[in-house]
Amino acid sequence: MNEFVIYTDSACDIKPELLKEWGVLSQSLSFKFDGNDTVYSNDDMECKEFYDRMRGGDVAKTSAINPETFTTAFEKTLSEGLDILYLGFSSGLSTTYNSARIAAEGLLESYPERKIIVIDTLAASAGEGLLVYLAKEKKAEGADIEAVAEYVRSLIMKLCHWFTVDDLVYLKRGGRVSPAAAFFGNMLGIKPVLHVDNEGHLTPVQKVRGRKTAIETMATKYGELADDKAGGVVFISHADCEKDANALAEMLNSRYGASVKIITDVGTVIGAHAGPGTLALFFVGSER
Repeated sequence: MNEFVIYTDSACDIKPELLKEWGVLSQSLSFKFDGNDTVYSNDDMECKEFYDRMRGGDVAKTSAINPETFTTAFEKTLSEGLDILYLGFSSGLSTTYNSARIAAEGLLESYPERKIIVIDTLAASAGEGLLVYLAKEKKAEGADIEAVAEYVRSLIMKLCHWFTVDDLVYLKRGGRVSPAAAFFGNMLGIKPVLHVDNEGHLTPVQKVRGRKTAIETMATKYGELADDKAGGVVFISHADCEKDANALAEMLNSRYGASVKIITDVGTVIGAHAGPGTLALFFVGSER
C-alpha cells in the first residue's frame, strides 16, 4: 500500500495550524477589496479585521485557485513518491475543484505510477472541513487511498450544511436574493435559513423572523436530520459572531446531548459572499 497525502483548500475554513496537525496539505483561495490592487490569501488577514471592513462598506471579491498553482503543489508531493487525495471546495460555488482536476490529469501523464484522486465535496466552509476531518480519521485507521476516497464519497450526500446570515445585502450582491427582498427582509428582521443542496449550491430553504428563531431553526434541523444526535461529529463556523456559535452549541447539547467538535471562523473567502454575522452548522445526517 503506497503512502498518500490528503489535500484540501482554504475554503474548508479549518485553520492552517490545525490542518498541519492533521497531516493535511492545503492551497489557498484569495481575495481583494474593490478599489485596491492588493491580493490576499485566505489567511492573510484576521477575520475580525476583515468583517469590520465589510461592515464599514468595503466589498471583497474572491478568486479561485488556478490549475498552475495545483500543478506546482501536487508535483512536489508526487516527486516524493506519495499519492494524493484532494477534497475540494464545491464545484457549485467555485472553479477551484475543476482547477485541481485539470492539474491532476496533466500530472498523471508524467507520473503514471502515482495516484491522484480528486473529489468534488459539493461542500463549503467547515462542511468541507468536516469531510477532511473524517477522511484523516479514516486514514489514521489504516485505510488506503481508495478506501478513504470511497468513504468520503459515501458521505457527500449526507453532509448537512445549515446557515443563517445577519444581513441580506451580501446575499443580494451574490444574486441569492433580489434587491427588494433584501431591503424589506432587513427592514422586517427576516432571517433566511439556507443549506447547500445536492448540486453544491447555497439555497434558501426557510424565512423566519429574528436571529434567535433562525438559530433555533438550525438546531431543529439537526434534530430532524442528524444520524447520531448524541455521538456524531459536529462542526460550527461563524463570521465574527462567536456568542451565537456558542449559543447554538449549547442548544444542541441541551436538546440532543451533542458535543460540538470544532467551532471555527468562517474564513475571508467564504465570508466575502455571506457577510459578517453568518452562522453555519455541519453534521452527517440522513440526507442533505
